[in-house]
Amino acid sequence: MFTNNFDPVAFSLFAFEVRWYSLSYIFGILFGWFYCKRFLIKDKVVSTLFDDLLTYLIIGIIIGGRLGYILFYNLKYYLNNLLEIFFIWEGGMSFHGGLIGIFIATYVFSKKNKINKYIFLDLISISAPIGIFFGRIANFINGELIGKATNKNWGVIFPEIDNTLRHPSQLYECALEGIVLFFLMNFIFFRKKYKTGTVSFAFLFFYGVFRFISEIFREPDIQLGYLIGSLSMGMLLSLIMVFVSIIYFYKVNETKT
Repeated sequence: MFTNNFDPVAFSLFAFEVRWYSLSYIFGILFGWFYCKRFLIKDKVVSTLFDDLLTYLIIGIIIGGRLGYILFYNLKYYLNNLLEIFFIWEGGMSFHGGLIGIFIATYVFSKKNKINKYIFLDLISISAPIGIFFGRIANFINGELIGKATNKNWGVIFPEIDNTLRHPSQLYECALEGIVLFFLMNFIFFRKKYKTGTVSFAFLFFYGVFRFISEIFREPDIQLGYLIGSLSMGMLLSLIMVFVSIIYFYKVNETKT
């Protein structure tokens, strides 16, 4: 049994608080960028363009993640509190929304520079688990996205929530969506005769599967609850990811043949 008493604030500079959640975004983007530049990108043109793409990705993550949270998870609240849409520092980001934002940003950038979008989407898919890893650690530190009650000896108490022993679902996601997904994406990418775009579809599929599994141990969002039976919003969006990856994978491969 472990009691989560972590402080969500990493450090303070005068009156300005720097939170672990903000640092997780910064470290995730920086380490992901470094990994791509150091180990994945061999072409100089792609390397230069990837640096330029970074700005597009950051904008896509922030706007997509925020709008995704508003539309998927808490639309009624923000319709009644429009100004709070811009209060990103108070939390409220959706991974699935951020993913859509990343895709749109990459599509626009690739079209502008007349280059195959899957070259960049592959790089993002391989390095994204690094950011997810840091993000889920930050979720655990913040005591958010808590797990369901359990009697397992590895359960965690989140005193800011209650005194119930709970699954550390954030760490389950950290392991599956961060560590396992990272090695799986790299395994696929570094295989002989790799076809561009394969890892992009694989990311959608396996992230969807891993997120669905993790959601089994996670409490649904209070404002939504379960949508259908025991199906949460996270499960629904993950199932859509899986189906989209399968359908689009076959569609693209049919076009090539």
